[in-house]
Amino acid sequence: MNEADLQQEAADPWRCLVAVPARLESSRLPNKVMAEIGGQPMLRRVLECCRQSRRAAAVVLCTDSDLLRQEAEGWGFPVLMTAASCSSGSDRLASVVDELTALAAAAVAGAEAAPPDPARTVIINVQGDQPFIDPAVIDAMAEAFAGTTPAPAVLTPVYRMGAEKVHNPNVVKTLLAADGRALYFSRSAIPHVRGVESADWSRHAPYWGHVGIYGYRADVLARWAHLPHSPLEHTEKLEQLRLIEAGIPVGTFPVDGDFLSVDTAEQLEQARAIALAQGG
Repeated sequence: MNEADLQQEAADPWRCLVAVPARLESSRLPNKVMAEIGGQPMLRRVLECCRQSRRAAAVVLCTDSDLLRQEAEGWGFPVLMTAASCSSGSDRLASVVDELTALAAAAVAGAEAAPPDPARTVIINVQGDQPFIDPAVIDAMAEAFAGTTPAPAVLTPVYRMGAEKVHNPNVVKTLLAADGRALYFSRSAIPHVRGVESADWSRHAPYWGHVGIYGYRADVLARWAHLPHSPLEHTEKLEQLRLIEAGIPVGTFPVDGDFLSVDTAEQLEQARAIALAQGG
């Protein structure tokens, strides 16, 4: 950042809050967020990992479940109640974006006198099914917002995918432009490598996996409910495609490692094995 940007940052700092949307009625794996992993409910593992972030001023659960509210409050996390009709995690957060923005402002030391500023507030959406989310990835996302001019609308981390995941429909892939923008998200392998056996595609093209967390400027998230109906979102069941179809750029940044979202019974057992190998 140049000197003017640094002066603006000092006078009007970015505020960052992690919001975890969660529900009990998962279609593929009911009650998965309360499934035990290494002696703890998965949702608690997610919230505790997020709390280790250095850049997040607060970690908030957003849910329509009174049971999840009671559990999270017992673990020491604030909760915002949302409607059961929310169609996705982003939809759930968008429904309480004003409250999230206010909480982010209130959580920043010395911010009591400053009104909430949605254009300088980052709401990081961490799904409740990522029991090993790395807090360093959350910090990297917050730093990318603060260090980029003009500020991104939406950011999401991606990782180089191993050959064993390329054709797994339970793992979301991201197709990237040369400048790092996300062109598309799919459960299918993209790009298609013509004239090559599918088992060898990873030798001919890079495949990027989607970590499954999103950073929104709060003013962009506030537009969510007003975006046009997205046939692609409906077809693939991937909420980020609503942004792509509406012409809102989704930036990406690469992170190292492998990442697990728990959507199936097989992935739940994989998470339990990882926790056991890590000693809980």
